[in-house]
Amino acid sequence: MMSTKPFGQSSIADQAAQGADSAIGRTQQMADEALSSLSDKVHDMRGQAAPVINRVAAKAEELARRSADAMRDRSQLIKEQAYRAQDMTVGYIKDEPLKSILMAAAAGAALMALLQLLRTRDH
Repeated sequence: MMSTKPFGQSSIADQAAQGADSAIGRTQQMADEALSSLSDKVHDMRGQAAPVINRVAAKAEELARRSADAMRDRSQLIKEQAYRAQDMTVGYIKDEPLKSILMAAAAGAALMALLQLLRTRDH
């Protein structure tokens, strides 16, 4: 059986196919090398980032601990001040009972007058 292709055309097509296959092979090889290089760089960056992340996390934990300690100290100070104010108030009432009663009555009367004034304004 005779080929319908002109002489030499078959070898050109074969050469073109081989050239395409070769180009595809080189492209795949280059892509593999690029991906491998990228993977290595990501691995290196991860190794470099881990210590930095650990330091940042440790500093954040230290800051949180110091903040909690400061809040605890401040809370204790406020409690102590409240107890001192309470003791001073009790001491004043013991020392000046009549004056304390009159001051409490005056404060109560002023509060009642203020509430009454607010009620009449709302209606």
